[in-house]
Amino acid sequence: MNKDAINMGRRSIVKAAAATATVAATGGMIPGLQAAVYAAGSDKPEKEEVRIGFIPLTDCASIVMASVLGFDKKYGVKIVPTKEASWAGVRDKLVNGELDMAHVLYGLVYGVHLGLGGPKKDMAVLMTLNHNGQAITLSKKLAEAGAVDGPSLAKVMAKDKRDYTFAQTFPTGTHAMWLYYWLASAGIDPMKDAKVITVPPPQMVANMRVGNMDGYCVGEPWGHRAIMDGIGITAVTTQDIWKDHPEKVLGTTGDFVKKYPNTARAVMMAVMEASRWIDASLQNKMKMAETVADKAYVNTGVDAINQRILGRYQNGLGKTWDDPNHMKFFNDGAVNFPYLSDGMWFLTQHKRWGLLKAHPDYLGVAKQINQIDLYREVASAMKVSVPKDVMRSSKLIDGVVWDGKDPAKYADSFKTKAAAA
Repeated sequence: MNKDAINMGRRSIVKAAAATATVAATGGMIPGLQAAVYAAGSDKPEKEEVRIGFIPLTDCASIVMASVLGFDKKYGVKIVPTKEASWAGVRDKLVNGELDMAHVLYGLVYGVHLGLGGPKKDMAVLMTLNHNGQAITLSKKLAEAGAVDGPSLAKVMAKDKRDYTFAQTFPTGTHAMWLYYWLASAGIDPMKDAKVITVPPPQMVANMRVGNMDGYCVGEPWGHRAIMDGIGITAVTTQDIWKDHPEKVLGTTGDFVKKYPNTARAVMMAVMEASRWIDASLQNKMKMAETVADKAYVNTGVDAINQRILGRYQNGLGKTWDDPNHMKFFNDGAVNFPYLSDGMWFLTQHKRWGLLKAHPDYLGVAKQINQIDLYREVASAMKVSVPKDVMRSSKLIDGVVWDGKDPAKYADSFKTKAAAA
């Protein structure tokens, strides 16, 4: 097919997406949409059924709602959400092809691409699924001893010498990096002063209940659930560690993108529309909470999800607040763009904590993984604005600014880090 025909096909997607942007809440189809989208035949999804793995967490919502509301059918695919037990399981099924895509930890995708602690395979980040909305929980016992935030935890640990155990969800993942960064910012060396274990997200609360850990970092609703169950307190939210931090991504293998580019685009469009739908109103957020709380998805009470998704926080010690930086799925498109600097940040922390022995080609790796061009095509079709710069600048909880300009210098600059091998 010649270039003009391909461009015609792409233009037809843009027109069809614009025409159907408001057909959302019911997932209704506009008659003739398929014919409009695929008039030139060049953009028809090569694979029409797509298995997308997810872990029971609030931030799987855009995948679930894309399927439940029928946005997937609108773009010519069928999303089959597949509930998984652990991030290691998600990794293995992505690598061996049992899953086509996944709601997955940003750092996990980068770790697999570099072969850190497991299989090595070229990977792809299609889009960011959410910003913010994770938390670090400390046990009620620690809180009663006076540990309610980073500085007070450091004092309690210095005074009461014993083995302290903290949990994260995957060694190269986001929660491990938030936990390590926060502990280090309080003067606690996660490599020397504590034992850090890996626990799947839905098992965090049960493990804390029986005393297996002093604290953990995980996505919602498992932070709020600990408060509801009276076993833990929120010491810090991850948006207080890094405002608007990247969190889960829509991830797949590099091979999948090469083999099924139209399918990748179609799924991205469906998920982006679901993201926009969730963030569009309080009513939609409540409907989302009711949906994902179901046994088939997160399997918890709606009340464990719906407060923090609206920004209504409590810490379990009587403090309540409205947080404007709660979990966001779209935020006028600001969430979904896969900034190269976001991916590079995880590599700097992998180097900082000894997961990487030498500095990688930070920018080169990010360019291989983050599908910027594909994202721009989708955003254009969806009439979603795209930032001009592939890097962004942020100040984290310790006052250090990350902007992606000199990643090796940044990675080496931290006082608290893993000892050189």
